[in-house]
Amino acid sequence: MVIISADEVPPYQRPPLSKEFLRGESGEEDLPLESAEYYRDNDIELWLAQTGYRLDLGRRTVITGTQRTVGYRSCVLAMGCRPATLPVPGGDHCDVLHLRSLADGRSLRKAAADASSAVVIGSGFIGCEAAVSMATRGVAVTVLSTEELPQLTRLGRAAAERIAGWLTEAGVRLVGGTEVTEIRGGRTVHTAGEVVEADRVLAAAGVIPNSAPAERAGLPIDDGRIVVDERMATPVPGVFAAGDVALARNAAAGRSLKVEHWGEALRMGEIAGINAAGGREKWSEVPGFWSTIGDHTVKYSAWGDGYDNAELVDHPGGGFTVWYRAAGRIVGVLTHRADNDYDTGQQLIAGSFRA
Repeated sequence: MVIISADEVPPYQRPPLSKEFLRGESGEEDLPLESAEYYRDNDIELWLAQTGYRLDLGRRTVITGTQRTVGYRSCVLAMGCRPATLPVPGGDHCDVLHLRSLADGRSLRKAAADASSAVVIGSGFIGCEAAVSMATRGVAVTVLSTEELPQLTRLGRAAAERIAGWLTEAGVRLVGGTEVTEIRGGRTVHTAGEVVEADRVLAAAGVIPNSAPAERAGLPIDDGRIVVDERMATPVPGVFAAGDVALARNAAAGRSLKVEHWGEALRMGEIAGINAAGGREKWSEVPGFWSTIGDHTVKYSAWGDGYDNAELVDHPGGGFTVWYRAAGRIVGVLTHRADNDYDTGQQLIAGSFRA
C-alpha cells in the first residue's frame, strides 16, 4: 500500500492544532495517528511532500509532481480541503495566517507566542477555538464576523449567545455583523466601521475542496466535491473518495451530504478502505462534530436540512441542550455537558426519515 500526501510529515491529528497544540499544552510528538513501526509492520509506504499529482483512470496509475508513478487496483481519494483566501485586497498577503495543516499550526503557535494582539476573521468553530486558545496565552484577540453572533445561522440565537458569552469570558472581543474590506500589510484590518491593528491576522473564512486532480481526470464533481455513493465509490471502478473532498450519499438520509467534520472523515475513510478491499460497507450515520472552545465542549449532530424551531433546555451545572425540530420531528441536537441527550438525539435524528 502507498499513501501519497502533500504534507511533509506522516498522517496526524488536526483537531488539536486550534486547541492544545496552539496553547502549548501538547507538542508535535502527540499528533501522529500511528507510529513509524505501524507503517513498517503493515507494509505501507509513505510518499510525503508530493503535490501536483495526476490520475490516469484508464491505466490505473497515479503520477506525482516529482514524476513518481504507482499503479493501483483500488485508489481512495482523501485530499481534504485548503483554506479559502479572503476575497479582499490584501487577503492573500503572506503574513495573513490560516490553520489547516501542521505547518499552519506551527506558524500560528509561534505567532501566538510572539504577539500581543491578534485578529481572527471568521466566527466558525475553528476561528472560535483558535481565538480562545490565543487569549489564554495572553494575546488580546478580536474576532471579526459577518454574522451577528458565532454560528447564528446554523445553531440559532440561543446557542450563538452562549458561544459569544464564552468568547467574552475568555477576554476575546467579538465584533459581529461586520465585513472586512481590506487587509494592509498583513497586519491592519479594515472594515466598514473601524480599522483594527494587530500583530497577527488569522483568516478562518472557510475552505475549498482539493478536487482539481479528480476533475481533471474526468470524475464527476458537484459543488466542488467528488460525487460518490454510500459506499464512497465513484462511477469509475476501483476509485473511491472520502472526507471533506467527497459529496457522499448517506444511506439513512437518502441523499448526498456535504460534511467537513473530522469524525466523518475518519468514518468515510474507514468505509472507503473496507470497500476498496472488497467489502460492502455503507455510510448511514448521522453527521456530527465536537468543538472545544476553552473549557467548553459542544457536541452537535444533524442532517443539515435546517429547522423551524430551536428549543434550548438548561441543565444543572451549566449544561444545556438545544433540540432542533422541523415539522415536529427532531432533526438536530446540540449539547453542552449533556452526553445522554446527545446520544438520545442522534437516535431520534437517525429515525426522523423513517417516522
